[in-house]
Amino acid sequence: MKFGKVDNPAEIDFTLPPDAPANKRILTNAKGGGKPEICIGCAKWNKTDLKSFYPKGVKDELGYYATQFNSIELNATFYNNFPVETIEGWYNKTSEGFKFFPKLHQGISHWKRLKDAKEPTDVYLDGISHLQEKLGMLFLQLPDNFGPKNWEALKAYLEQWPSGFPLALELRHTAWYDGSFDNTEFYEVLERNNITHIITDSAGRRDLLHMHLTTPTAFIRYNGANVDSDYTRLDDWFERIKIWVAEGIERIYFFVHQNHEEASPLLSAYLIQKFNDELGMNLKVPAHPTNTGQIKLL
Repeated sequence: MKFGKVDNPAEIDFTLPPDAPANKRILTNAKGGGKPEICIGCAKWNKTDLKSFYPKGVKDELGYYATQFNSIELNATFYNNFPVETIEGWYNKTSEGFKFFPKLHQGISHWKRLKDAKEPTDVYLDGISHLQEKLGMLFLQLPDNFGPKNWEALKAYLEQWPSGFPLALELRHTAWYDGSFDNTEFYEVLERNNITHIITDSAGRRDLLHMHLTTPTAFIRYNGANVDSDYTRLDDWFERIKIWVAEGIERIYFFVHQNHEEASPLLSAYLIQKFNDELGMNLKVPAHPTNTGQIKLL
């Protein structure tokens, strides 16, 4: 994931901004009770990108990945509309309880730019629905040049979204968040339609780090910089998540990206271990590929 890559990450202020005032209201009626659903994973299972993660001889990469993680952020569906047989294969290769979080196809978000997009959306949903109960939450990522001038198209699309498919939204145009656009109605639409607001944490795009929940779900896309501070950044995230857990948040979806994806399982495992050690969760910690123990953490 090259999005937001910088040459000198040591010069970036990675401080997490304060919560939006609306978060307490959003979480007031949440029902997490200190034990939210937690999904932590990587963005892909491809052995080329995660070559040090797989033990020698593994051929079914997805099948092995699903023995180590409980979820995956599925970026491949952005580039291809896969045949039903492929999607059913993903379902059959993964264990009970595993969750997929697929990105909507680029034909919807980038080519159609949400206009006259009902037909490609229906085609996409007809296919991805074959993940059945393993379908976690879909996410719609809009291009960098999709700004507030496109608000009416975004609003119309979100208002028509079928409620049976949980949806999260990622925006990448700075004007949604820099105060130049009155986003009051935007947040109202997300809340009214139960659409989760993705929090994007990337070194070179601090302008997108909004910390504004719109549902009792935190969907976080974390892009590390392949430096030691990736771990201290995760420490900061965990402290914020602990607050949300205490306030009753129902779901935490946290997906780790790297410019060099080999480090993604290590970072994910580090965060999983913190959930187990400090919040009493019982999440699988991915195994180290060279032995039967767990991934060595920094």
